Amino acid sequence: MKITSVDIIRVFPKADRVNANIAVGGVPWCPVVVRINTDEGISGYGEIGVAYGNAQNAGYGMGIDFAKCIIGLDPLNSEEIWSRLHRLTFWGMGGGGIVFAGISGIDIALWYIKGKYFNAPVYELLGGKTNDKLRAYASQLQFDWGKESHSLIEPEEYANATKKAMKDGFTALKVDPIVFYLEGKWMGCNTRGALTNTQINTALRRGQAMKDVGGDELDIIIELHSLTDTTTSILLGKELEKIGCYYMEEATQPLNPKLFREISNKVNIPQATGERVYSRWGYRQFMEDRSISIIQPDLGNTGGITEGKKICDMAEVYDMAVQIHVCGGPIATAAALQLEAVIPNFLIHELHASALIDDNINLCKYNYEAKNGYFDVPDLPGIGQELTDEALEMSEIITIK
Repeated sequence: MKITSVDIIRVFPKADRVNANIAVGGVPWCPVVVRINTDEGISGYGEIGVAYGNAQNAGYGMGIDFAKCIIGLDPLNSEEIWSRLHRLTFWGMGGGGIVFAGISGIDIALWYIKGKYFNAPVYELLGGKTNDKLRAYASQLQFDWGKESHSLIEPEEYANATKKAMKDGFTALKVDPIVFYLEGKWMGCNTRGALTNTQINTALRRGQAMKDVGGDELDIIIELHSLTDTTTSILLGKELEKIGCYYMEEATQPLNPKLFREISNKVNIPQATGERVYSRWGYRQFMEDRSISIIQPDLGNTGGITEGKKICDMAEVYDMAVQIHVCGGPIATAAALQLEAVIPNFLIHELHASALIDDNINLCKYNYEAKNGYFDVPDLPGIGQELTDEALEMSEIITIK
């Protein structure tokens, strides 16, 4: 079997009203998708996981450039193709989010083809399940929880969002308690250097309101989006210890593990990071000095399923749990579920608030939903997810042959 062409697909749901660089929750996504086609009529989809924020165009271009490197190769040799893209494209070995995102989209599509070829879900090809059901958490509740997004300000609003998520069966949730200041503006005040008493008390009151709703049955994950620095995250973390947080995510800039080590030493909340850490080489120091307790690789930008499995296996050696980062389209979710089913150090699955939006659900053929706070693992061949005809009609597609 040979790769005959690669489609790089930029999806524009509701293109007349959506900005392709949207970065926050509760809005239609504009994912960048790879579709690899073969001479045996088998195609596979993957997702380049940097479409949110301000890197969609870069991810799209990276997919085009890397697609040119794999025409004529055997798609079943995914390890060989991964190594080729990493070692022989010059920039690959230097890494970075855009380079590894391009590798990731291609790699996920190759695993999809492999699953179709052997008529098996990817989890079987990776060694089979160690997890039959995957606990999930409701992610980014500062945007509310449901079909519509709001900038939550008052503690009562955070309590109501918690009630909605728990009514849907979730016993864990994630919230950024500082990103919306009292006027409801995203990053409305400085979060570096030192936090004011108002900032700390606002965050604590929001978190406490959520804990009052859920009690001991609720696990709260604190999201900081790397907007705090070492000093401010320690100040905030010490206060948030009072509500018994499950873990704290991206407490500071992700490229300096020594800073996470300092935070871990001073805050009695497990530390996590990873959505902006790429490949085994990027995770190495975090593992060697145990500066975090939970890794959060994004399969759409850390090197795909091939590299994601290796990272998770390395993490197990250091007693580190895994929460795959998922902030993309339904293809990203499907890929994550396949790997999470396999790894013994799986902790919890992220269900982003934007995954509830119909425009995002309707991008793909299947809607994998959490039931009573848990996901079942899809049993369709490959990763079991692909774009609908309608989504393809709304897309900009470049085909490399």
